[in-house]
Amino acid sequence: MRDRAPTGWWAQGAFAAILVATVGQLALAVALPDLEQFEGKAFTARLVAYPLMMLAVPAVWWVKNRGHDHRGVPWAAFAWIALPFLVDTSGNTADLYDSVGWWDDANHLVNWFFLGTGAGLLVTRSLPRPSWAPGLMVAGIGAGLAILWEIGEYYAFIRGGTELDTAYTDTLGDLTLGSLGSVIAGGVVAHRYRREGAGP
Repeated sequence: MRDRAPTGWWAQGAFAAILVATVGQLALAVALPDLEQFEGKAFTARLVAYPLMMLAVPAVWWVKNRGHDHRGVPWAAFAWIALPFLVDTSGNTADLYDSVGWWDDANHLVNWFFLGTGAGLLVTRSLPRPSWAPGLMVAGIGAGLAILWEIGEYYAFIRGGTELDTAYTDTLGDLTLGSLGSVIAGGVVAHRYRREGAGP
């Protein structure tokens, strides 16, 4: 997973498309708050928070690496990390959270796999041997992000009382699925890192 050449233009385009599609749908949700799929889901806060979170990793990378990293900007990693925000927003736009019973659970598993893959692309750029280290690091990063996400959901939905009755079970399930998605991503990252000859 180490970059041997600058990432192609397609990855930069993918990141830009993901960002624009996410912000566009969030703006639509704020403009049409009376639509059933948008009611009570804090879309005004999301319109601010999601773009900031999507741009945070590229901003930190730029501040840390400007003029020092000659392997190119890791646009593919940024796109993987931004992708869950698009999936979440699109799920709300299509009313999948309310109409498909398993959609929320699938999101926690798959989106944390996406996040873990993006984190793996970043950490394997500079992480030394042994080759199992990236997998463990990705799993840990993902589990930590799952905890932070659930804290955010608590303040957005549970603390206000809209989902209080199911909060405990839902939070445990979300943490489990998010962590599992991160572990799977960590395994993929470690396997690819090993195949590229990064270490034993």
